[in-house]
Amino acid sequence: MSKSVNKSLAKSAKAESWKLTGELTLSCNCTVFCPCVLSLGQHPPTEGYCMTWAGVRIDRGYFDDVDLSGINAGLMLEIPGLMSRGNWTAAAFIDERASPPAVEALTRIFTGQAGGTTALLSILVGRFLGVQQVPIRYEVKDDVRHFEIPKLIEGVVSPIPGNKAGEHTTIENSQYWISSKVMVCKAERSKLRVFGRNWNFAGRSAEVCPLDWGNG
Repeated sequence: MSKSVNKSLAKSAKAESWKLTGELTLSCNCTVFCPCVLSLGQHPPTEGYCMTWAGVRIDRGYFDDVDLSGINAGLMLEIPGLMSRGNWTAAAFIDERASPPAVEALTRIFTGQAGGTTALLSILVGRFLGVQQVPIRYEVKDDVRHFEIPKLIEGVVSPIPGNKAGEHTTIENSQYWISSKVMVCKAERSKLRVFGRNWNFAGRSAEVCPLDWGNG
């Protein structure tokens, strides 16, 4: 058996340890707040299908011995009906500042190959369009999230005010796979132009979630 095959087998046999904490901002084509959050994928999106982009800010993270802290990322998802039925189309965008090992690690995480929180993506995604390494901006200004991949994605997401002054509308203690806490939001601006898509979801559903993903 060759050394390269041995090395590959050793890597696949080794349990991969990874963790990401930070924040995720998501904008989709649902006309009101995404029913997938509450139904856990058992209710169709408001338009019968889902088109989504998400921005990820990794405050702290690692994949085995690869440091992922301070990296931004993005995802594009298309779901033809019920989330739980699969056949998703997906793509990933990774910060241009990320090292080659970090790009490889995040690709494994975002395709579900690394197991843990995102493992379901390896089952539900039927078509992965690939990874682009690009400049990515993720900023918070007065509770408004600004996410931008120049010429590809432009998003401005605002929280929906809650009953108490200064507090936002949130969903707590959810079994939603992205996060147990979800801030209900609206997209002020939401444009995507990439992979032949041309989306504009301004005024539609959005959400912000604390990110706490890993495999153990």
